[in-house]
Amino acid sequence: MSDDPTDARSLVQAEILARLGARPAQPLVVGICGAQGSGKSTLANGLLRGLNDAGFAAAALSIDDLYLTLAERERLAREVHPLLRTRGVPGTHDVDLGLSVLADIDARRPTLLPRFDKSRDDRAPRERWEKIEQPLDVLLFEGWCVGARPQSPQALVDPINALERDEDRDGRWRAYVNAALAGPYRPLFDRIDCLTLLAAPGFEIVRAWRIQQENDLRQSAPGAPGIMTDDQIARFIQHYERLTRHILVEMPGRADITIALDEARRVRDVISAL
Repeated sequence: MSDDPTDARSLVQAEILARLGARPAQPLVVGICGAQGSGKSTLANGLLRGLNDAGFAAAALSIDDLYLTLAERERLAREVHPLLRTRGVPGTHDVDLGLSVLADIDARRPTLLPRFDKSRDDRAPRERWEKIEQPLDVLLFEGWCVGARPQSPQALVDPINALERDEDRDGRWRAYVNAALAGPYRPLFDRIDCLTLLAAPGFEIVRAWRIQQENDLRQSAPGAPGIMTDDQIARFIQHYERLTRHILVEMPGRADITIALDEARRVRDVISAL
């Protein structure tokens, strides 16, 4: 069905509150998926404020904060494929760390939510992680590939862009990424109770959105070594292209809520499968 597109956050929050009213045995894990720059953090922050104002204990975790350390990704680059040094794709996250956080939250134990410092391209020191003392009612789990499913082996054969054509000629990198989704990431994503997709109008807009993100980072952390130029971003987003396109085709058919965006990130439509 199609709902009023002017109040997408309220619709997602209403669904969360309805599920909380059913008294779930475990804290509710709400997945928020969307391409880079689509507004995942904005939606998560709005939901966080709304849930806290409604009297519920809620916290947010980005899959970006589960990235492997730079040293770990450099080891993968040496031992598996050079492209795995670049953070982002499945296979470059510490899934065990994410599962440990979820286990603590489900057991209603105090836990630390990890944080990643993108300006340094490395995990932030533990003293900068967010400490969660009280039992949570809701965890908002957001990220560009949250809830993604693997492609078929046949879909991996042909390169999708210049990066895959020139730097993954034998397909080892994309096969490794796909195998990670099919294996280690499954229990992480299977824990999601309600999945929301922020659907970009197409992959082509992602470059502009990602440049805007990097400009914001440049202003907040001027001179930081991890900040990319526009040309570096153009190459960087090719790492995400295959899976982003796959998500935009595959996920709307099964997401609980799909929020269709236009190029200015305005909501065009809200489609609920509930």
